[in-house]
Amino acid sequence: MTQPQQGFAIGVDLGTSNTVAVIRHPDGRTRPLLVDGAPIMPSGVYVDEHGRLHVGRDAHRMAGLDPSRFEPNPKRRIDELAVLLGDREIATVDLLAAILAAVARAAVEAVGFLPAAVLTHPAAWGARRRETLAEAARRAGWPPVRLVPEPVAAARYFADVLRRPVAVGSALAVFDFGGGTLDVAVVRNDNGRFTVVASGGVEDLGGLDVDAAIIEHLGTVIQPTAPDVWAVIQRPQSTSQRRDRRLFWEDVRGAKEMLSRTTVAPITLPGRDQALHLTREELERVTEPLIRRAVWQTANVVHSAGLRPDQLAGMFLVGGSSRLPLAARLLHAELGIAPTVLEQPELPVAEGALAELVPVGYVTESVPVAPPTAAYPAAAHPPVPVSGVPVSPPTAPISPVSGGFGGAPVSAPPISVPPPAPVRRRRTGLLVGAVAAVVVLALVAGGGYWFFFRDKINAVNFKTVSSAGELSLAGEDASITYPVTATLGSRTYASWIADKKFHLVAYDLDDKKKAWSYDLDTDAYRWQLLPNANGLILIGSGGTAKPTLRLLNTSNGKERAQLEFATDDRVLFLDSVWVVHSGASKKTNAYAWDGTWKWSVDDDKKSTDIRGPVNATDLRGPADFGGGPTNRDTKSRTKYISIDGGKINLRDATNGGKIVRSWNDTSDSYAEYAMSDDKLFVYGTSYKYTVKAYDLSKEGEPDQLYAGDDKHRISSIATCGAGRFCVLDSAASDGSDTTLHMLSVADKKELWHRDAKNTALLVPVGKQILATAVSSGDSSRLYSEDGTQLLKPEDQDAYGVRVTNGSLLFFAKAPSQYAADLALVGVTSSDGSRVALGTLPKVSSSSCSWNATKIACIAGAKLQVWSFA
Repeated sequence: MTQPQQGFAIGVDLGTSNTVAVIRHPDGRTRPLLVDGAPIMPSGVYVDEHGRLHVGRDAHRMAGLDPSRFEPNPKRRIDELAVLLGDREIATVDLLAAILAAVARAAVEAVGFLPAAVLTHPAAWGARRRETLAEAARRAGWPPVRLVPEPVAAARYFADVLRRPVAVGSALAVFDFGGGTLDVAVVRNDNGRFTVVASGGVEDLGGLDVDAAIIEHLGTVIQPTAPDVWAVIQRPQSTSQRRDRRLFWEDVRGAKEMLSRTTVAPITLPGRDQALHLTREELERVTEPLIRRAVWQTANVVHSAGLRPDQLAGMFLVGGSSRLPLAARLLHAELGIAPTVLEQPELPVAEGALAELVPVGYVTESVPVAPPTAAYPAAAHPPVPVSGVPVSPPTAPISPVSGGFGGAPVSAPPISVPPPAPVRRRRTGLLVGAVAAVVVLALVAGGGYWFFFRDKINAVNFKTVSSAGELSLAGEDASITYPVTATLGSRTYASWIADKKFHLVAYDLDDKKKAWSYDLDTDAYRWQLLPNANGLILIGSGGTAKPTLRLLNTSNGKERAQLEFATDDRVLFLDSVWVVHSGASKKTNAYAWDGTWKWSVDDDKKSTDIRGPVNATDLRGPADFGGGPTNRDTKSRTKYISIDGGKINLRDATNGGKIVRSWNDTSDSYAEYAMSDDKLFVYGTSYKYTVKAYDLSKEGEPDQLYAGDDKHRISSIATCGAGRFCVLDSAASDGSDTTLHMLSVADKKELWHRDAKNTALLVPVGKQILATAVSSGDSSRLYSEDGTQLLKPEDQDAYGVRVTNGSLLFFAKAPSQYAADLALVGVTSSDGSRVALGTLPKVSSSSCSWNATKIACIAGAKLQVWSFA
């Protein structure tokens, strides 16, 4: 490429419904790229009878010939290897490549060559999805491209093009309401570089879902007067009827867009001369529940970033569906911040991405993805031996799983702690700490010691908090950021960032002194501390360095091993090994706690995942902010589950991962899996969900414990006493109708259900079950075996965490990274009796962790410990 050519650049936003690109000229001018004469190209792809792929408006026109050969939203199929169009199976990566090839041709026509490019992607996409996008670009003939998260690109446009101030350290909320999904992110200005500090969204909430709601509303008018027309719209039987249905949907979409400018819009009916008229008032009445769901999710994401809406530098609305006037109005009314929305909100992401396209050799957080040799390459990274400790064969990348099933216990995240309400997601990808904790399950194991002591309840004798030690982490005037603690037994681990370095100390709670320290020269700033009896695992990300996992010796802080990991990998703590599954290479590797490699298993290539158990003993001790047990009984963990492309396999970690038993997996791609002692629970998060239980001790079909309906969705499940199982579900997007159902596992029937509005997380507490949430208006309920609500009114607006299987702590305020006074209450779970414990002064509450008698938090530049029992 010649030097003058390097002055040109192109930013591409391949969206669910539409794709846009923006060209930057050498003089800095930017212009939308016209594809087929328009700045916005539909993302649809059509395959003709000869196997040729047609994209954009051509694809939409040809869809009238045979709609079965048309895929309108290929980006939604990113997790599928191939899509069946007509009589041909087309690789999903080739569908995306066809779109990018059309953009490339238009770019060559515009400037004479293909300039340097940057492609955007959702912030939540893991490595495999990003690699698929990069491979699509390579197949389309692009040179190596840079990949940038969409909210980062939007923030660049907000700050650089609109010239709206986002001060260093301040954050901007990006509300990306597109055709297929809602993506919300909080992006912070870190010394001129924008970083995503919190993200979330709803995969089934976008313009398509708004269109579906409008059509359902119109059906109440069409069906009584023209049932034949409604039958065509609902269940087309022929090619011509499918064509009529598609044209009707397009007309509805056009009417929706028209109503952003006018108060009434016509909609034509297939085979009829007359037209319906849709008013803006009708549109807003029909879509308000969906928009309120989007607003609710936005509030959760902002909250999860440790911020209030009034602390944001702004809220930027992008994506075509953000044109709906109701979206801006409700966001303003509910969150109290006036959003910024443009006349053409599809363009800012593509144009803003150009600011991230820097000269070769300059490394930013959004690193370019090199073209893989295959659509799904195996990315293996050899571990780095440390201090003479041998580490053997190549390993898979590693990422953590949180305190839910099978994952390592996760301390409070550095930016935010409690999770927003869970949303539907694919089986693959990163199991975020808070989401994994949502599905804590445990059934009491029988025999031996537990025959006598399994039902023993350890209730805490609460007392007013008193100082139990402190440790200066830095000088009095020093500034520390991203404080995190993790407490296990008599040891608290505390980490923080200062002077662009990572610092960690181990603090002995009994001796009240530092045991050892560990420091790293790195600009990674997001760290998770995962302690257990065998070692301490640190996982760091953010900054310019590649994410790494480090294993430390808990007795002296010496590093035993260091490995790279990817965001859709998983790590399980088992008996004598820790097991790592790579989503990219589809390998599972096991390592001893001294860091040496033990064995490897080649997993199935179809959507493989793994789960480890939560045992009955895990639920006797503390749980973290997400409900996950922090003191795990690793000695009894010898087996784990792998989900291998249509098979569920029980594997023995003490025997090289050999398969012990297998079952057919009949669940869909939205299923969640949770292993508990000798049971595996599989539940669906989509409509008409079911909850099934596999008995891992024998062959056989699963028992169906519960079946939902078309309106409700599960937000959390948990065991709630011996032989009982609880489900938390709701139909309203704001959680106002959330209901707790208690089921009998043996009888497979509901015992009772109770109101649990505004809660989203179940935490087992002995024979009781806690339903809690952290969102606007924190809400908690504590139920006994017979469904009696035990919590006192003054604690129902607080946030509860488990201390033991008989006691809870309640935080008066939602955990936050910002220093504030924190009032604590201790509650005995059997009757809800409470003790006001006092106030912890000026603590970063999201940094707090606890055992059964003490709580440790970072306040200012000190680690402070208080006794409460």
